[in-house]
Amino acid sequence: MVRTRLWTTCRVAPTHIVRPPGHDSAVSTHAFVDESVRGQRYLVSAALVDPSDLVRLRKALRTLLLPGQRELHFQKEKPQRRRQLADRIVAAGATITVYTACCHNSDEAARRRCLQQLAHDLIAAGTHRLVLDGREGRDVLDARTLRAALGRQPSRGGLTYEHLDSTQEPLLWIPDALGWCYGAQGDWRRRVASAINAVIDCDQL
Repeated sequence: MVRTRLWTTCRVAPTHIVRPPGHDSAVSTHAFVDESVRGQRYLVSAALVDPSDLVRLRKALRTLLLPGQRELHFQKEKPQRRRQLADRIVAAGATITVYTACCHNSDEAARRRCLQQLAHDLIAAGTHRLVLDGREGRDVLDARTLRAALGRQPSRGGLTYEHLDSTQEPLLWIPDALGWCYGAQGDWRRRVASAINAVIDCDQL
């Protein structure tokens, strides 16, 4: 998780979901999710990956590791390497949708709102599998949120979810890196602009 000062209010412009070009809702996609906190905004970034791209993207991401590295953790990288990584990840065709909510009173309450909307959108998109980066003892809170959200959906939704450590699943590095760049604003956000499908303000839904 990243926590740095960025927003001073909880107001952002309304946005709408935009499906990536060529997106086929009939294809059972996989979603990979990571979070960050910027000032008073909680960001949940979700990368949707078609099954046909899973192996290719995992392989491309592993080639970015330095000797001795087990995972990419964008916050820990030096600025020059961050730029290189961001460019390579975007060039590989990775994209994310960002869900955001005010966390002035509670990070967990903001996360809950983001995950509820994410689950709704994933079911609507026909997503089959949701993988979240594990959070050391707090995964049970996500499970409670997702059970409640999925319980209100038709059983035909077919969405399953699990938590994994980012050392186990390279595709979790996509939302970590692109979400960090989006939250950092400025040149970082411009660098990954083409990889941002949409920004969803969950406080305005």
